[in-house]
Amino acid sequence: EEYITTLTMQRPERANALSHAHLAELEHAALSLRDDPDTRVVILTGAGKHFSSGADLQDTPAAGMPLVQRRRRARMGERAIEAILGIDQITIAAWRGAAMGGGACVATACDFRIGSHSAFMEYPEVDLGINLMWKSLPLIVSLVGPARAKRLVAGAERADAQTLYDWGVLDHLTDDENLMAKAIEVAAQYASKPPIAAQMIKQSTNQLAYALGSSIMHMDVDQNLFAATSEDRGAAITAKLNKETGSFTGN
Repeated sequence: EEYITTLTMQRPERANALSHAHLAELEHAALSLRDDPDTRVVILTGAGKHFSSGADLQDTPAAGMPLVQRRRRARMGERAIEAILGIDQITIAAWRGAAMGGGACVATACDFRIGSHSAFMEYPEVDLGINLMWKSLPLIVSLVGPARAKRLVAGAERADAQTLYDWGVLDHLTDDENLMAKAIEVAAQYASKPPIAAQMIKQSTNQLAYALGSSIMHMDVDQNLFAATSEDRGAAITAKLNKETGSFTGN
C-alpha cells in the first residue's frame, strides 16, 4: 500500500517453520524488491500465532545426497538472510509469538523489530548439539553484546518480550491486536523520509555493523556439518526427544 510492502510467511500450521522451499521463496521475495522503486519500507511478519519457529526439522536432505550438495543445500538459510540484509529499503519485523533459531535470524536481519507482548526469542541449536548458522551470530551480537549473545546462543535462554525490549532487540513493544497498526505507523515514519538518503544510510550502517562478521562467518555451515557428525549430536537429539538431561563427552 503506497510506499509500504508487507511480506507474510504463510505456514501457520507449522508455526511458519522454514523449509528449504520456504527459504527459497523468502530469498526470491527479498531479491525482487531490487526492481521496485516505489516500495520504501518492507514489513516482514508471520501468519498465525508465531513469527517463525525456525528451521523445519522435518525437511531433511534425501538419503545418500553427496556432502558437496548437502553443504550447498545447508546454505539456503544463509542465502535468505543475506537477501533480507541486502534489501535496499528499510525493513521492519512485526513479531508475535516465537522467533526461534532461524526465525530469530530472520527477525534480527531486519532493521527494526516491533514485538507484541507474546513475543519471545530462543536459539535451541546448542541443545541439539549444533551451532547457530546462517551467518546470523554477528546480528545478535551487534544487538545485545557478547555476554548476552552467549546467554541466548550458548545458553539457549528464552527471552520474553520485556527482556527483548530492555536489551534492545525490540525497538517497540505493543499488544497483539495493535502489532500491525504499530508496524505500519513506524513504517510510515520511514516511508516519509527521502528514500535515497535513507537507503544509503541504512546500507552504510549495516556495512559498519557487520563488516567483521561478514569476513569470518562463511564457515558456519561447515561447523554445522562437522558438529552434526559428533556423538554428542546424537546424545542431544535423544535427550531432547525423551525430555531428559543429556550427558555429553565432547566426542
